[in-house]
Amino acid sequence: MIRFTPSRNYLAAGVVALAFAILCGWYAWRWAPSYIPSFLFLFTAGLLFTMAFRPAVEVSEKLLKVGGREISWDEVERVDTTGWVQPLVLSITLDSEEKIWLVVACELEQNHKLLGLVHRHAHAALLDGVPHHEFWGERARSEEGQAQGTARQDPSKYPLLSAEDEAEVERLYQRLKTVGHLDQRGGEEN
Repeated sequence: MIRFTPSRNYLAAGVVALAFAILCGWYAWRWAPSYIPSFLFLFTAGLLFTMAFRPAVEVSEKLLKVGGREISWDEVERVDTTGWVQPLVLSITLDSEEKIWLVVACELEQNHKLLGLVHRHAHAALLDGVPHHEFWGERARSEEGQAQGTARQDPSKYPLLSAEDEAEVERLYQRLKTVGHLDQRGGEEN
């Protein structure tokens, strides 16, 4: 089970925002318009503290655990990203038509890792409206394998050259083997 906990940066930023709210509130005793930034800093501090104390998210092969709630991957019908990556905000729809908003306040690379794990483990779900197997390109690989007959490529190896380029490289290699050089001048040195 992999555990994702909120970043400590949210707590530190919340403390700083609260300090600015107190400073602006103290200054507001002398100059009333200073209440506006004081309330804005106080609101920001509240949001940052909310993010800092979000429950941990745990991912395993069988389930997604958010705080005390466990969600089986078989229950997940749809996973939609919102465009927010820091913090990561996902809309997860369950087969019972319940919609869960998952807000994760980890470090950026941890958010990317969590998103990849959610996409990888939600086998029966639509991922941003695309079926799981199409999202990961499994259909294209299986069709390619069927078109080639019994010769299957290793899924971790991708062709780098087209068939024409491979033929040209092979031709140049054979010429290099027979002549010893590729220079068109026939080996004359200047």
